[in-house]
Amino acid sequence: MTSSYPQCVPVLDDGRVRLRAMTPADLPAVVEQSTDPETLRWTTVPSPYGPDDAAEFLEHIGSQWEDEGGVRIFVVELTGGDGEEEAPFAGLLDLRPGPSLQHPWEVGFATHPAVRGRGVMTAAMRLGAAWAFEQGAPSLYWYANVGNWGSRRVAWRVGMTDHGTLPQRVPGRDGAVMDAWCASLLPGQEMSPRTPWVVPPVLTDGSVRLRPWRDDDRASVQEPDHPSHHVPARALPTAQTWDAWLDRRRHAMASGSGVNWCVADAQSDVALGEVLVFVHGGTLADGDTAELGYFLYPRARGRGVAKAAAALAAEHALTPRESGGLSLRRLVAQTAADNAASNAVLSFAGFSRWGHEAAATAPDGSVGPADHWERVRP
Repeated sequence: MTSSYPQCVPVLDDGRVRLRAMTPADLPAVVEQSTDPETLRWTTVPSPYGPDDAAEFLEHIGSQWEDEGGVRIFVVELTGGDGEEEAPFAGLLDLRPGPSLQHPWEVGFATHPAVRGRGVMTAAMRLGAAWAFEQGAPSLYWYANVGNWGSRRVAWRVGMTDHGTLPQRVPGRDGAVMDAWCASLLPGQEMSPRTPWVVPPVLTDGSVRLRPWRDDDRASVQEPDHPSHHVPARALPTAQTWDAWLDRRRHAMASGSGVNWCVADAQSDVALGEVLVFVHGGTLADGDTAELGYFLYPRARGRGVAKAAAALAAEHALTPRESGGLSLRRLVAQTAADNAASNAVLSFAGFSRWGHEAAATAPDGSVGPADHWERVRP
């Protein structure tokens, strides 16, 4: 560096979000962010964390900027453009050069709780990535603990390519090593989403409410008692498989291959089961046909819940995109021929039986008769 900190830190600005050097005035906000439960959950920031820790962190940032190969840590500031409420400290973004010019850089960030959900870190990432590429970064990699959906959504918004999950990749608390999601960005790559991310809208008919699944729906899980040839075992959550089951649902929506609703009681909001629309390859936006699926917890049966949920989901799937739907032309479903309850649900939801197999392979590997259903948009 040709000058000392903070003069050596460039100011990056897009008119709404600014990246700049940290100053002593930022330290109280650093403490606020570092003691926030979400920050503690997904980072290794020390706990407890106080003003002395923040002051020491500021010294560390300065020494890194003055080191030719050091980590470049920016304060993210929301400037208040277009009448928006400003936030002098909106978070931190760090860019970590590789050990040589040929090695990729890494990026990390943490958002102050006061500005989450406003797209601030997405804008900061675009500014920081463009600057890193100007400095010669051959690529930019992002890693986050599996389950950190807020961080993953930022990586998705800036067009990073998803590379899946890497076992034992990032440090956790108390010396643990955690599995991590990984994605990357290349110079010249468009910084916008590469695939759709489906967000399930809330739908209701007054008796049931379709809404996104929440972490606290774990408390409503009831052990399944479905015949094994009716429903794939992995489609049904249990107390032991809840985390992995919910993660698969969220992965499907993050990749655009499905939309999953919790079927909840319209009055109590207690989870009663699930309804989903999905494709086996590609995304819902790629084609005109998708599959409908559903299940209910045993306590919810016999109340017309599945019929109402399937009808709501099917109507949304076949509604044109300009009217808020998925704009599909055709929905299909397959049932075991002896699954009278499921067959009644599909009939109620407007499906017609178009085919029958005498010897279809069931989810549990057994072979038996099955029916094929469809509902086509008029």
